[in-house]
Amino acid sequence: MGRLQKILIPSLGLVLAFWFYSARDTFKPEMLRGKRVIVTGASTGIGEQMAYHLARMGAHVLLTARTGARLRNVSERMGFPGKDRAAEPRCLQVVQRCLELGAASARFVSGTMEDTAFAQHVVREAQASLGGLDMLILNHVGASYFGFFDGDVEHVRKLLEINFLSYVAMTTSALPMLKESEGSIVVVSSMAGKVGFPFTVPYSATKFALDGFFSSLRQEFAIQSINVSITLCILGFIDTERAVRAAAEVLLERPAPRDECALEILKGAALRRRELYYRYSSTRLPLLLRDCAAELLDYLVRSRYRLPATPGGPRPQH
Repeated sequence: MGRLQKILIPSLGLVLAFWFYSARDTFKPEMLRGKRVIVTGASTGIGEQMAYHLARMGAHVLLTARTGARLRNVSERMGFPGKDRAAEPRCLQVVQRCLELGAASARFVSGTMEDTAFAQHVVREAQASLGGLDMLILNHVGASYFGFFDGDVEHVRKLLEINFLSYVAMTTSALPMLKESEGSIVVVSSMAGKVGFPFTVPYSATKFALDGFFSSLRQEFAIQSINVSITLCILGFIDTERAVRAAAEVLLERPAPRDECALEILKGAALRRRELYYRYSSTRLPLLLRDCAAELLDYLVRSRYRLPATPGGPRPQH
């Protein structure tokens, strides 16, 4: 009982402190009206939902995706040349929907984040079309597998380029504009970047890298009195198509809704939070065990999985 009290009492104190801190600020949609925002990985999932929420709030949105097949600009209205006409009937979707929802403006740039030159190109596009930048939301992610680590070092390298190095490249390129606007950087990460999870070794490595880079960068901003906030978003199991396809049959929990998750990210960004946990009960609370009961946390992590009878573990999913 004594050991349990030593764990629970500090944990309760941390929860109450977080609640008190959070209650001091109130989010208002007007905070994002007219803001110039880049959202990467915006063709599906959380990125798509963030684009819609930003549109309802009247922001200017510049969206990226690997292909123009899901993102379609109303080109002539925005002054960009037409693209992919043959695919138009199924490709209006995200950008057009943003305009319908009330976005101050909406554009997209298609390309792959495997090339850091594309990441820099997106930022130049924001400078040219929006005249500056108030918020950089880094949300894109490369395809990986859900299964035991297969020893493919080349896959880890490629995933680091997409999930980490392109984030660094975009941040570096966008920083002059963000310094001028005293804006925000929003990094969409995962519990897999705070705790070692099985079956996600390459993915988890990239998320840990994000935590290290942006947490250190935040310290340097403070030392140099640079008024650019960094919000690291620690997400649990969300009902994106990719996550559900990969893990729904293995994880013993229900995924949280991506539209609600997207809104919580934007609230945390607007309030310039240091870190955002969603959902709190399945992300922040377990992390309270990390320092005082690490083996217990490891056990709880493993207990979340329904492992198949076959010795190979979960099947790889892309």
